[in-house]
Amino acid sequence: MPEYIAAPDVVVVDQVSKHFTLRKDNSLKERVVTFGRRGKAHQEQFQALKDVSFAIPAGSSIALMGPNGSGKSTMLKVIGGIIDPSSGSVLRRGRLAALLELGAGFHPDLSGRDNVYLNASILGLTREQTDERFDSIVAFSEIGDFIDTQVKFYSSGMYVRLAFAVAIHTDPDILLVDEVLAVGDEAFQRKCMDKIREFQREGRTIILVSHSAAQVMDICDQGVVLSHGEVAFIGDAAEATKVHREILEGKRQSNGEVVADGDEKRAASVTAIRVLNAAGDPIQDANPGEDLIIQIDVDHAAAHDVWYTSFSIDTPTGQQVFGTGAHRLGSAHDAVASGAVTVEYLIPRITFGGGQYFVNADVSDGDRNRMDVLWQGTHFFVPMVASQTGTVYAEARLLRER
Repeated sequence: MPEYIAAPDVVVVDQVSKHFTLRKDNSLKERVVTFGRRGKAHQEQFQALKDVSFAIPAGSSIALMGPNGSGKSTMLKVIGGIIDPSSGSVLRRGRLAALLELGAGFHPDLSGRDNVYLNASILGLTREQTDERFDSIVAFSEIGDFIDTQVKFYSSGMYVRLAFAVAIHTDPDILLVDEVLAVGDEAFQRKCMDKIREFQREGRTIILVSHSAAQVMDICDQGVVLSHGEVAFIGDAAEATKVHREILEGKRQSNGEVVADGDEKRAASVTAIRVLNAAGDPIQDANPGEDLIIQIDVDHAAAHDVWYTSFSIDTPTGQQVFGTGAHRLGSAHDAVASGAVTVEYLIPRITFGGGQYFVNADVSDGDRNRMDVLWQGTHFFVPMVASQTGTVYAEARLLRER
């Protein structure tokens, strides 16, 4: 039997730290007064990354996730060689192309044509290679006649289209993509995602910074979650999106909503969430107009005379599209001594638009103090309808013109 050989690591991040020096002189007066005697008292050190380590195997697709200010874009720039780490090292193997902040590598006073050659040379192409690929770059970018216009007159979407087109035509082994793709229109975003999937099929490595859980789970197999410049999680992409969501929601630090980790036991815990059809069967796909049942398992460690549950349904980006609970419906659950209880809610004739939805649930005591919450306990899909977009499904028809 042939021996399995693991893919080699094409990027190795080893104990990388990065700090920036910030000046504390905020006004012209302060600068004049302190001129000639500025020292450490007028500087601050901002630690953007702290001892970050991870490895990326060849052919994998990995997401860098985290809240704003977590260091993910700084990490991507360090990987791309745009900035150097303050300590630690990054090993890279193969040709690398980076699509980072909007307009990076472009000169605003040059035309799109000149910037194609400039950016391509920065990414390692010779002029002859760029000549051969120029028409394909322009065709992919859909810039058209604007290719000979100064890029300072481009819209943000035009910037992104041209930059992405150049990056993918450098034939990279590793493609770094920051959140700039969110600027482009929906059709071009799909075109970019299709190209990224093509790269994946060819065995290339993708490193993506994104806030979109749906995009991460669609594209990536692994995720690295950063928080305050440190690694909070490394592992499966789906689990990474959950950790990212927990950090955003402040699950373990908001007003004592969740009991701290350790030996202390919660008075009640949400242990599972399920989505069922009207017949009571678990499902993952639901169609507009069908009835849904949201089933929540709660484990009580103590007696509760009065207690409540509630649930919410969110998009992958965290936008709540529906939420309700026992208290909002004017009722409380029956008293319970201890043990497991299952609660069910019926949503008749759902009107969710096409897409993926996550279900969250919580349990609270009689004073409405939350005892536990389970984020993204399950998810379901609603098929896309070609005639409409959005998170709400509605019947529509075109009326006769007047």
